[in-house]
Amino acid sequence: MKTVQLHSNPEVKTVFDRYPEAVRSKMEQLRALVLEVAEEVEQITALEETLKWGEPSYLTKKGSTLRMDWKPKTPDQYAMYFKCTSQLVPSFRKVYKDTFTFEGNRAIVFKLDEELPEAELKQCIKTTLTYHSVKHLPLLGL
Repeated sequence: MKTVQLHSNPEVKTVFDRYPEAVRSKMEQLRALVLEVAEEVEQITALEETLKWGEPSYLTKKGSTLRMDWKPKTPDQYAMYFKCTSQLVPSFRKVYKDTFTFEGNRAIVFKLDEELPEAELKQCIKTTLTYHSVKHLPLLGL
């Protein structure tokens, strides 16, 4: 099995450490899914973990930026954010309208007290991390 080169900005850990404990476990679960998908997708050889707008963010050579965060203004939820001008969230909404809650064309929002639909979310993560390879496909190949 291949190993993805993870280039991680140490400040990302600081952001994770600042989350309240109940939130941190959910955010770490999202992070683990991103790393798992990166390992599973053959074309991804490197993943950058950095901060964009102060939020943990993930970038690949052929992907679109994927961000995640929890905000004190909405303490019972956390979210995964996508480039709002892409076709990512509009495609996710068509395929997973009964699975996820969406915020405009920029986010999938999760409740802290709900289980993540991991299989479906992994498809969304994969599509984001390979976006420039799938953007020409109907519904991005979902």
